[in-house]
Amino acid sequence: MSSPTSFASITEVEAALRAHSYLPQRGLASSLFLALAIEKPLLLEGEAGVGKTEAAKALAAAMGARLIRLQCYEGLDVAHAVYEWNYARQLLHIRAAQEGAVDEQELFGPEFLIRRPLLEAIASDEPVVLLIDEIDRADDEFEAFLLEVLSDFQITIPEIGTISAKRRPAVILTSNRTRELHDALKRRCLFHWITHPPLEREIEIVRLRVPGVPERLAAEAAAFVAGLRTMDLAKAPGVAETIDWAHALAALGCEELDAEVVEQTLGSVLKYYEDFETVRDDAVAQLLREAREAAAIVPAGAGLASSLRERRGSVS
Repeated sequence: MSSPTSFASITEVEAALRAHSYLPQRGLASSLFLALAIEKPLLLEGEAGVGKTEAAKALAAAMGARLIRLQCYEGLDVAHAVYEWNYARQLLHIRAAQEGAVDEQELFGPEFLIRRPLLEAIASDEPVVLLIDEIDRADDEFEAFLLEVLSDFQITIPEIGTISAKRRPAVILTSNRTRELHDALKRRCLFHWITHPPLEREIEIVRLRVPGVPERLAAEAAAFVAGLRTMDLAKAPGVAETIDWAHALAALGCEELDAEVVEQTLGSVLKYYEDFETVRDDAVAQLLREAREAAAIVPAGAGLASSLRERRGSVS
């Protein structure tokens, strides 16, 4: 079984991901390097919007590999995740055979098989990054089914037999931790928890992902979102929301934040009505003030997110 394309060092992983507009923290780059080096799946957990899915996409691009994504959901079954039979084609073949237009042949052969993401990744001859996204949304039964795939990288189809990987895919699983995953699955994976990045890194991410965004605007937007994360919100905004907001602000031609533009565009950041109620006029004014202060000292470096919390206390 061939191995996936690898990297010579953790630094090389960081550089390769950066070249594809993804800035990993050192811990994530280390986990990705080790997952490839020892050929183990990597389980990424963290709050929604911190870049788990994007990490897999960037890794595939950096490796020159095909990304195959399985989006998990409640009720996901083998037919949607692994394979199913092309019943329409089988029926057409039966009718054609009855009319003598074609020869009889096995109706459960490879030519009638529809390969879904897991089988597609296992059977692929080319480099593959298999992204099993939001595994915590799938049922326990499907999680248990994954054990065979992640243990032996093979899938058994009763009518055909066992299909083993000729080339082992790199596997990334993500979870928002809406439920605990079973120990048996975790044992088969390396693990990394992705946190919200430090403010300086988030500003750098915004500048990279939103080309042409004014530097002051990028710094103020990232600092404002960092302030929102210190509040008691139903859903704290992630890096994805910061990037979306920066795109919206840049599209409006903004050079810096003000109360009016925040009010007009806050829907790019907050997704719950209750959070809009929490972030009222006084809170917006205070967050703006602190975002401007933080943006002004960004070159000074460390600890800006924690200093925001210390200065603010809590916003009611």
